[in-house]
Amino acid sequence: MTAKRKSKGAYMISAVAEMYDIHPQTLRLYEREGLLKPSRTEGNTRLYTDEDLERLEFILNLARDLGVNIAGIAIILQMRERMEEMNRQMHSFVEYVRTEMLTQIHQAAGAASKSAIVPLRKPIIVPRPTPSAAKNSRSTPKS
Repeated sequence: MTAKRKSKGAYMISAVAEMYDIHPQTLRLYEREGLLKPSRTEGNTRLYTDEDLERLEFILNLARDLGVNIAGIAIILQMRERMEEMNRQMHSFVEYVRTEMLTQIHQAAGAASKSAIVPLRKPIIVPRPTPSAAKNSRSTPKS
């Protein structure tokens, strides 16, 4: 379920309820249950951001289309947040390993060129031939 949003900004509860054809009490219930966390003005009016609306669309998809109850929605949202955090941590770890490997390669190359009888200017990395390139080189007649 996708509602039409014209601009970025904040939406009041009545506008959101109308956009998604739900009762404002449903939005208040979702907030009470911790599924949505709209910001508030000084006058305590709820303001829903575009991110809140994306989350609401996901919640409504679970509730309306898949028949998931509020407890199930809460569990799914928690699992989704944990998976996103794990994904961020995994990307961070991969980047750390990549940086460490490059550092070790550069250090080893520097040490090897200093201790060599003939100093090496730059290490040369020869890529492995792909299986199709290996076949082509074998089938080509040599002159």
